[in-house]
Amino acid sequence: MLSGLMMDYPLTLNTIIEHARRMSPRKTIKTKQPDGSWHEYSYADFHRRIKKLGNVLEALGVEPGDRVATFAWNNYQHLEFYFGIPCAGAVVHTLNIRLSHEQLKFIIDHAEDKVIFVEGSLLPLIEPIADQLNTAQRFVLFNMAEGQSCSLPNASHYEDLMAAASDDYEWRCNDENMAMGLCYTSGTTGMPKGVLYSHRSMMLHTLGVLQAAALGPTEADVALAVVPQFHAMAWGLPYACAWVGATIVMPGPHLQPAPLADMIEDERVTIAAGVPTIWNGLYHELRQKPRDISSITQLVVGGSAMPRGLIEAYERDFGVNVVHAWGMTEMSPIGSVAKLQARHADLDVQGRWDIKAKQGYFVPGVDARIVDDEGVDLPWDGETMGELQVRGYWVAGQYYKIENSQEHFTDDLWFRTGDVVTIDEDGFMTITDRTKDLVKSGGEWISSVDLENMLISHPDVLEAAVIAVPDERWGERPLAVLVPLDGEHDPQALNKYLLERFPKFWLPDAYVVVDEIPKTGVGKMDKKVLRQWHADGKL
Repeated sequence: MLSGLMMDYPLTLNTIIEHARRMSPRKTIKTKQPDGSWHEYSYADFHRRIKKLGNVLEALGVEPGDRVATFAWNNYQHLEFYFGIPCAGAVVHTLNIRLSHEQLKFIIDHAEDKVIFVEGSLLPLIEPIADQLNTAQRFVLFNMAEGQSCSLPNASHYEDLMAAASDDYEWRCNDENMAMGLCYTSGTTGMPKGVLYSHRSMMLHTLGVLQAAALGPTEADVALAVVPQFHAMAWGLPYACAWVGATIVMPGPHLQPAPLADMIEDERVTIAAGVPTIWNGLYHELRQKPRDISSITQLVVGGSAMPRGLIEAYERDFGVNVVHAWGMTEMSPIGSVAKLQARHADLDVQGRWDIKAKQGYFVPGVDARIVDDEGVDLPWDGETMGELQVRGYWVAGQYYKIENSQEHFTDDLWFRTGDVVTIDEDGFMTITDRTKDLVKSGGEWISSVDLENMLISHPDVLEAAVIAVPDERWGERPLAVLVPLDGEHDPQALNKYLLERFPKFWLPDAYVVVDEIPKTGVGKMDKKVLRQWHADGKL
């Protein structure tokens, strides 16, 4: 073998922040503070504080490889942890602030977190379990309200530690294969599973996000990360934006539709990223109280499928370009995006919306296949459904502290996503359902996702979820759970609406109205809870 003669330049995260300091020192990071005021500083300030954080971590006894947890909203301090912890050789572990006490304790102990950074407003969520934790030795508090007390043991204050720290620090991330981040899945089935990212995988993922074929932020962009920082590293946006010097806007705890609408208008946001429930709420806010959101070039949606009707409504009513994306925690997370390509130029507007409602093409760096129940490859014809399996530069090879099993990885080391999809001859993917959410009625498959998307596009429906319920005759039948827009619904009208697209046997056997559909910690509909409600006779 003849080896190449190129530099062996390690793929480590410190190169991002050093590049930002040199190339974009005056570009800014803005955070909406808990009290509604703004905090703003430059990338040069950001770099200096990350250096200080490295010394703070050493003083706290953090060694390379130690897990350091964060329990926080999206803000500039959390961004500092994103870079400072891995650049100090440790592993940043973003804790989901919406998990139960049981799951939170399990994750902290499973990860063996040594230090936990806690935001003041979230103290009541972690204080009840603090004395039950087996590994956490220190807590570091920030954004505390005036006069706020704390019962956490061995607690100190972030800004006090930072004020006493030097900004003379030498990075300790000297190997691209070092672990840099730890995220746990949302735990919709069983306890959450940990995904341990390396510097190399995250750097390659960042290059993937920066592709024009993916999201492609540039220095000219103003990016609003609504997706939580504990949700698959905020989809990689913080790292991508810092590398190119884009302006970053962090919403803090202000995730309601009205303040988000104000932020987009006032800050002239160009890229905004969030889950469909966020954009659904924002749409209705904008209809009631219009704002100028014409600055947006990409309204990025992921986490679950965005209903075609909502994509159409945003583009028709506000002229906003919606970019459907798909990924998973196990994929760092980007996998595919639904951007129109040259061959779509001649499509009419309805045809373009059909394309944008798909999950799209796989970005360079991700390889995919679909298989049947026996693991046989299936054709990419846009009709044949199969389980999606992936591999690539930033795809997990195993879970943290869990041996590989056929449930998650194949013998030839493809990751089993659990998504049932079709892929057309041009490589565009459409997620039909999760394997556990398909409804099998009389031997025929019914897609709960397709039914949900159609129901949500009805003008009388705010939210909808469809689950399979046991049926003596057919095996399973679909049950629709609704949140009507104005508290009323007409089953006959909904059935007539569904029959425009689906066969009669797809129609739900019943519609159940609830005040709110339960969500997971990352904003997805939690069908596990709905199935339990049905089993308990609560639906």
